[in-house]
Amino acid sequence: GITDFQNFSGNNSEEPPANQKIRKETTLTKANQKLITGHKSVVRDEIVARGDEIIELAKVVGANPEPGFDELETSERAAGCLESLGLDVERNLAITGLRATRQFSPGGPTVAVLGELDSLRVPAHPDANPETGAVHACGHHAQVGQLIGAAIGLSSESLAGHLNGSVAFIATPAEEFIDVGRRLLRHQTGELGFMSGKQEMIRIGTFDDVDMAMMVHTASDGSKGTFSVGGASTAHVVQHVRFTGKAAHAGGAPWDGVNALQAANISMMAINALRETFPADDTIRVHGIITSGGIAVNSIPGEAIYEGRVRGRDNSIVDAMAIRIENCFKAGALAMGGVVEIVSMPGYMALSTDETMDELFAQNVEWFRGGDSVFRRQSLTSMGGSTDMGDLSQVMPVIHPFVSAAIGTAHGADYVIDDYEAAVVAPAVAMAMTVIDLLSNDALAAESIIAESSPPMTRQEYIDAQQARFKVVNYDARPTG
Repeated sequence: GITDFQNFSGNNSEEPPANQKIRKETTLTKANQKLITGHKSVVRDEIVARGDEIIELAKVVGANPEPGFDELETSERAAGCLESLGLDVERNLAITGLRATRQFSPGGPTVAVLGELDSLRVPAHPDANPETGAVHACGHHAQVGQLIGAAIGLSSESLAGHLNGSVAFIATPAEEFIDVGRRLLRHQTGELGFMSGKQEMIRIGTFDDVDMAMMVHTASDGSKGTFSVGGASTAHVVQHVRFTGKAAHAGGAPWDGVNALQAANISMMAINALRETFPADDTIRVHGIITSGGIAVNSIPGEAIYEGRVRGRDNSIVDAMAIRIENCFKAGALAMGGVVEIVSMPGYMALSTDETMDELFAQNVEWFRGGDSVFRRQSLTSMGGSTDMGDLSQVMPVIHPFVSAAIGTAHGADYVIDDYEAAVVAPAVAMAMTVIDLLSNDALAAESIIAESSPPMTRQEYIDAQQARFKVVNYDARPTG
């Protein structure tokens, strides 16, 4: 809670452990070290002093959930908060995203602090919007508070002239890859290139001048107030599948119809039959829903639509498995004598976090939360889920820590943040402190990370690779003759 921040829970050393590591790499003088420690203390105090304000912002966002690319009110709330700090805000990035930049000095690296705007749709959740089913059952509303909290701290006048480079505050839309049919339509009409927020922001150039990025996600693993760093996430591909049959009277002449819903059902049975062949180490997950299965019960369904996802440890595993799943869709169409169209869309790439940035973040948390407040995951430990922060990790160093601040199951009807100090204030403090570490002392820590990192792709290579993953397969199994 707030008391922990004020009392440096468990570790009240004058010199934060984070800077002990930095001194070895950048030969900080004691005077510089004391100055950095002072800046961190001031920034921490400013964020904590406005803790109730940023928690209230998070709660208001939570009470007004908006799904991806529709976060109009949420985006405007965040923009207004950033403008109140004297920052110029670029709006309408990837439809509802935004960015504000504080330049500490000309030149130097740019570090991005991110927060996600969108909600899920979980109609059974007690807090769900009764009309849309939208609800923040994954904690993104806390990230909006974190983003503004970090901006409050890093807008401190005490930092003027002491940091080298810039910090970009970026609110990203549509991390939850839902409403696939709607996003596909927006792509087909040219409104979207890629169909998640960070993917599209990479494509349109929002991150072109950013050198590294960070964000914090909430978790409900039971270890309240504890952070975790490191680990990995899965890659995935998204499939929008349209089965086309022939409508007919279900009672009077079913033999005149071709049942598209049964074609979809057969496809899902084929997928289930494959599951025992999935290699254990590949973290493969195949899951989907039927979003349309017919119009009237007394009519043979002439169309059925399946939205699905194939996840795996990396892109090569996902792409190979996606071909096998395509064959299952073809099998359903063949069995019923119908047609299937399979639209494959580039999902997320696997997350890989920067170990040095992770350690800086972890040591800052330990400084003001105590030495047992951070769990360090093994770098290859997959968390099973996917995030478009993985896409960003393909082109720059990133970190994606978690903080345990919720109860219930993520994406479930019982997911609720029950510790807003841990969910909002603590991550804001930790990210602001980490930015100070990165950009202090002529930004030597940031420059060292940039020099030593080797992202797998350039931004253009990423765009080209993702565009190449768009694919449409048509299979016509209607009898001839």
